[in-house]
Amino acid sequence: MDSPSDDGLEILRAKLDSIDMRFLEELRARIDTCVEIAHYKRENDVGMMQPHRIRIVQERAARFGDEHGISQDFLRRLYDLIIEETCRVEDVVIGAAP
Repeated sequence: MDSPSDDGLEILRAKLDSIDMRFLEELRARIDTCVEIAHYKRENDVGMMQPHRIRIVQERAARFGDEHGISQDFLRRLYDLIIEETCRVEDVVIGAAP
């Protein structure tokens, strides 16, 4: 038989699972938007790499971390991974035949 603390833990885990699903859906939406941006860049002959934009996103994440007690280093590394994937996706779209 489960103890009351096990029930509480399961409730918290279910809450975490729900948050994870929302996080993943938002990540998917972010990548979908990057695909739209890639189509725009291809159609308007805009270069894929926009270092100033990457810097803005990284700085915003670092500020968020500072304001909410989340490691700025962690958020920068997380965004490095996110940006790496979105650049990969943009590269595929921009390199594809129209």
